[in-house]
Amino acid sequence: MNNMRKIGFTGNVPIIFWLLFIYIISGCREGNVTQSTNKSALDNYNVIWNSPSKDYNGSMPIGNGDIGLNVWVEENGDICFYIGKTDSWGDNGRLLKVGKVRVKCEPAIVFPGSQFKQELDLKTGTILISSSGVYNGKQAGFNLQVFVDANHPVIHITNKSSIPLKMSANIELWRTEPYELPELNTSDLMEDRSKTGSLHEPVIVEPDVIISGKKEYIGWYHYNKKSDGFDLTNKLQGLSEYFKEDPILYRTFGAIITGTEPVRINDLTLETSSSKTGRLNVYVITKYPSSPERWLNATEKLVSQTEAISFEERQDSHNKWWAEFWNRSWIHATPADSSDLSDDNEAYIVSRAYALQRFIDASAGRGRYPIKFNGSIFTVPFSEKPGDADYRRWGPGYWWQNTRLPYLSMCAAGDYDLMQPFFHMYTNEIFNLSKYRTKKYFGFDGAYFPEVLYFWGSVFTSTYGWVPFEERKDPLQESGYHKWEWVAGPELVFMMLNYYDYTMDENFLCEKIIPVANQVMNFFDNYYKTNENGKLVMFPSQSAETWWDCTNPMPELAGLHGVTRRLTALPESLTNEQDRQFWKTFAAKLPEIPVRDTPSGKALAPATRFENKRNVENPELYAVFPFRLIGIGNPNLELGINALEHRWDKGDFGWRQDDIFMAYMGLTEQAKNNLVGRAKTYDKNSRFPAFWGPNYDWTPDQDHGGVLMKAFQSMLIQVDPYSKKIYLLPAWPKEWNGDFKLHAPYNTTIEGQIINGVIKDLKVTPESREKDIIIK
Repeated sequence: MNNMRKIGFTGNVPIIFWLLFIYIISGCREGNVTQSTNKSALDNYNVIWNSPSKDYNGSMPIGNGDIGLNVWVEENGDICFYIGKTDSWGDNGRLLKVGKVRVKCEPAIVFPGSQFKQELDLKTGTILISSSGVYNGKQAGFNLQVFVDANHPVIHITNKSSIPLKMSANIELWRTEPYELPELNTSDLMEDRSKTGSLHEPVIVEPDVIISGKKEYIGWYHYNKKSDGFDLTNKLQGLSEYFKEDPILYRTFGAIITGTEPVRINDLTLETSSSKTGRLNVYVITKYPSSPERWLNATEKLVSQTEAISFEERQDSHNKWWAEFWNRSWIHATPADSSDLSDDNEAYIVSRAYALQRFIDASAGRGRYPIKFNGSIFTVPFSEKPGDADYRRWGPGYWWQNTRLPYLSMCAAGDYDLMQPFFHMYTNEIFNLSKYRTKKYFGFDGAYFPEVLYFWGSVFTSTYGWVPFEERKDPLQESGYHKWEWVAGPELVFMMLNYYDYTMDENFLCEKIIPVANQVMNFFDNYYKTNENGKLVMFPSQSAETWWDCTNPMPELAGLHGVTRRLTALPESLTNEQDRQFWKTFAAKLPEIPVRDTPSGKALAPATRFENKRNVENPELYAVFPFRLIGIGNPNLELGINALEHRWDKGDFGWRQDDIFMAYMGLTEQAKNNLVGRAKTYDKNSRFPAFWGPNYDWTPDQDHGGVLMKAFQSMLIQVDPYSKKIYLLPAWPKEWNGDFKLHAPYNTTIEGQIINGVIKDLKVTPESREKDIIIK
């Protein structure tokens, strides 16, 4: 199986293609021409398959930000898709698939001698399926589309064919009977590693329910009539009094299927009439709290409201959403040497990887909860593990270090809407619980954000441990992997400050950033004592998951330096004197960032004192990224370069951020090599070229793609969070040309072309920001 471009063959790209592309990126940049340029380049990243797939490992992703599909066409012509959703939490606290649908066509769209094509059309967020050939002695052509409406919770499968076609939707569920999980995963609610299969007690997966007796539709739902583990883990952690509601209990999710002139064959099968045009619709809904009756009534009402709008109008609005999304930003790189016409040239591979990952983010990033790093909503079955497509390695929990990575590139891309679920979870539910937990555990005000959390804010059950809070002397978790890893608080504030700088959203600053920042700093100020010099002694502590016994760890310390520096620079009109004085007083207590000796000279260190290495992160480089204290335009760059040279662990896959560190220190060749290696490394069991993984986590690995996007952006543009400076081409390979549009702080957009290492036709909006640009 191959992963083909818009052109219909492998091998060398025709010279006319590259001449046309070079003409496009060097042409006029006014008005609609700029958008046309982007669309033309975007088409070249479409993924095309000229043969059906054997199974779900040959699936393509699409989605509307909340509902995601893995779509494939089997060799018999059946169109299959798994349905994922961002809020389909099951009764055991696991993020479940909603279900699976198989669409059979009569006649079959794959037949002897037929010419088949399946194409992911990025610009419309649609999968195009076509087949043509001689059928029963006559020329026949079938054209089907699959898309998830960008503005409504409905999947559409449309048909326009030269001969009549009947489509049959078949519900294929695997949760048909109660079954006991043979083993649990890391972060499962009942995980107990001292027991066989890590099962503290039996965990029963409840079945889905088929809707029966309806004339014009079929459907199913999953109803959480119980909630296993929520009360138990909160009681263990001393948090029961905080929670007023169980976010799992009575959650109901499912789907109903309608169609053109539908005929219900049975409770599992619905057919359309045989026609040259037709449509199947799958409405996918979650309600919480709810009951089966209320869920069904709400779903039926939603179907009526949605279908009151014509399909043509809804599809047009869907296409407009995607057009506006792609026009926010782009990066298209091409070889500066036009003689390099191979279909797998490195500039193309990286550009395609960037576009495909951004598409995956948009397909799963507008739901109720943040993107799951370990598979997003696009997991498929793994034969060696139970649960069909519900399985994902590392389970349902959120690790801060992993969860943040898909979001690091979104400001520069202008994808502010995709950041809302991330901020919502951490600054609402989890922030409020963090304040309560800090007061209960330590008796003082503040908020610390544990590294590992369920979506409601409790620490993983097994991580915390099975000894109840009331029986402990130490209220913190038992697991040493992240017992004192508290960088999530400072980095959350730093990321929110980035969002504020880009959007200038003053309400967000005053209502979210400052309250969270104050409570995070309160925690560190209260938890650690000062020495005779008035400096905090941050012990006990650890540096990421790697160094377990530290004093003054780099991640937290660099983050607090960065946050206080940025807060004290805010306009006085948006802050108050009490806060400003607190920030200055707290900043004065912070020790200097740690350094160590290396054969190349002084270098950034994981901590002032660091021992007991247990993982493979490079926390010493957090001063370079994300906290930007060391790098291009800043003093002491050699501290970062020496730290990179003498780092303990290296790699260009998964959550490793070497590519980003290299870009922020202007190490162009190293950054390029890592980035290209990353872009080429996808799961070879998957047909789709941006299903990265499994790496450290799971397929599709969203950390792998998140680092790729941020590294590619940072080679082209870097903004200084401590000034208004914008650096262009800080680590851009001279052998790559390019066309780009990206965002910068103060509601700024920057467009231009890169030709032989020189920026052409630079357009900066507003124009007043052009004076802040430094071209390296």
